[in-house]
Amino acid sequence: MSANANMTEAFSARSAAYYAEKLKTHGANCRGVDWNSSESQERRFSELLRICGDESPTSLNDFGCGYGALVDYLQRAGRPFDYCGYDAAASMIDAARASHPETPTCTFTSDRRSIRPRGYTIASGVFNVKLDASDVAWRAYVDEELAAMATMSLRGFAFNMLTSYSDPDRKRGDLFYQEPEEMFRYCMNRFSRAVALIHDYPLYEFTVLVRL
Repeated sequence: MSANANMTEAFSARSAAYYAEKLKTHGANCRGVDWNSSESQERRFSELLRICGDESPTSLNDFGCGYGALVDYLQRAGRPFDYCGYDAAASMIDAARASHPETPTCTFTSDRRSIRPRGYTIASGVFNVKLDASDVAWRAYVDEELAAMATMSLRGFAFNMLTSYSDPDRKRGDLFYQEPEEMFRYCMNRFSRAVALIHDYPLYEFTVLVRL
């Protein structure tokens, strides 16, 4: 196994353990995936789904799906979908399956090898919690995971990250903050010339849309 693969596996396992504990403490709700409100959680969905445009049904991989809240969001919007939710935390997948036992065109898995390419892939909050990892190591992990998302996507992918423009007194040492401009340049140079940076919504983060 390569050094990058070892790093990805190790960081993914650490993140899975972190979120599994959140789920155990708070249950299958926004707090269980470390968001402070359902309103902010759904605002993130709205920004990320810009990558899909008006496609119907929406062909979507949800990378870091948690308990499957995006499925509920799509259903309330009356938006047909072909959906696969992936999460490294097996307990999250158990919760997602329990909450959506008879949802057609919807699958959940903790085995990323089983994910087939779909039109789009999105990741919400996946890159926020670095725990005690260095910024350099965590950024390398982010780059590897973005490359994986690109291979899962036929037409584009989207993700969000905490912004380096967050108020200094609100920043935490266990979270990863990224310069939006740097992430925009990176995606332009590595993945596509069709990249959008969204930084105009009232959360301490930004969203990147990459069209392939």
